[in-house]
Amino acid sequence: MPLDINQVFAPHERVLTTASQRMELLAANMANADTPNYKARDLDFRAALQSAEAGSMSLAATNPGHIGRASRGSGRAEVLYRVPDQPTLDGNTVDAQKESAAIAETATRYQASLTFLDQRIRGLRMAITGGR
Repeated sequence: MPLDINQVFAPHERVLTTASQRMELLAANMANADTPNYKARDLDFRAALQSAEAGSMSLAATNPGHIGRASRGSGRAEVLYRVPDQPTLDGNTVDAQKESAAIAETATRYQASLTFLDQRIRGLRMAITGGR
């Protein structure tokens, strides 16, 4: 049975892409922590990965009357505005502590995915070279 290299690396690609997008949003939030009326943005990491997983499946149309699936989006997760726990007088919704915690969580997920990816590559390399 041939190995489909796309199936080996696709889950890690989705995690890395989504984590990178989230880090961009969180960095923008931190940069605008003192900007009046700035609304903090984030994405639901789990929902983003599930939608990416659903979008990667292909559907078979066995009858011309079947309804076709919607076309894939840009591959980027939906950006949401964060609801503040405690509103500020200037309208800014950035909470520096929450942002820092979200950055740490996302960095951990990113690093874990890189570690898993490295192990997969090492395993494939070992299988190809026979352990030499």
